[in-house]
Amino acid sequence: MVKPVRPTRISALGTYVPPGILDNQKLSQLVDTSDEWILQRTGIKTRHIVEKGVATSDLGAEAARRALAQRGIPATHIDLVVVGTTTPDMMFPSTAALIQDKIGAKTCWGFDLGAACCGFTFSLATASQMVATGRHNCALVVGADVMSSIVDYTDRTTCVLFGDGAGAVLVEPAVDEGLEIIDFALSIDGTGRDALKMAGGGSLHPASHETVDRRLHYIRQDGQAVFKFAVRNTEESSRLLMERNGVKADDVALFVSHQANRRIIMSAAERLGFPEEKVMLNIENYGNTTAATIPLALSDAVAQGRIKKGDLIVLASVGAGFTVGSVLLRWAI
Repeated sequence: MVKPVRPTRISALGTYVPPGILDNQKLSQLVDTSDEWILQRTGIKTRHIVEKGVATSDLGAEAARRALAQRGIPATHIDLVVVGTTTPDMMFPSTAALIQDKIGAKTCWGFDLGAACCGFTFSLATASQMVATGRHNCALVVGADVMSSIVDYTDRTTCVLFGDGAGAVLVEPAVDEGLEIIDFALSIDGTGRDALKMAGGGSLHPASHETVDRRLHYIRQDGQAVFKFAVRNTEESSRLLMERNGVKADDVALFVSHQANRRIIMSAAERLGFPEEKVMLNIENYGNTTAATIPLALSDAVAQGRIKKGDLIVLASVGAGFTVGSVLLRWAI
């Protein structure tokens, strides 16, 4: 990796999930499934779901406010907003612009970044590079999704997986030597485009009676193909990052993977040599919140005392596209 002009750090973290909860028992009343079936295959017990009329920007703005409050600075300090999301409020304007307005970040620019479940890692790496150049001093990174807006609750293979939520971090220049975002490994593989997608609503299949009737505006996935790709690439991307920086499993305090499926996370962790006590799991409480899973996991890890200042952490994610993203950092908060 080319060394940046200046190192960067995560200086604050804020998260938010809507109060409404959809547990496995309630899901079993909507579709042919059961608590046992869902738990065995995914590790999920409950998921948070928005009320009607609550959008991704609402969740993202609240997470951003909490990050700013933790840092003790006003929104006017932000000079860049990067929002990783698969469920923007609308095609345009960007969700970044809507969040910018809602939190009062009046002196910044920003954009949305579409990388599905890698939305947070891709956005974090992008913001880090922007701050590293010296052209920006405080970037807001938001990973937020209202997955319930694109879930087909008649399809038990997908509706059991997803929930709604948001996480936000501030990225600023590093203050303490070594407490920084060290490296990242990102990649895309378009050959996986049919394994996990929402086909309707874009330029290829714009919204019409036909696309609605064919239910193209909902998530569809090939579960086996996604599972195999996710396990292999979560491991390979994390291993690449660790080997490139001379890091061994014993050096890492916590492995924080995208929370898509408990079996995926534990399979990859085992291959990397991480014991279960070094693996962060909170999927049972939130489901797959797509771009929000990693910040939500980080927040819970902090609350549980599993992360402290100076700890070495590996973040890993795999998403539709396919997309793959891992980040190595030392916790600076």
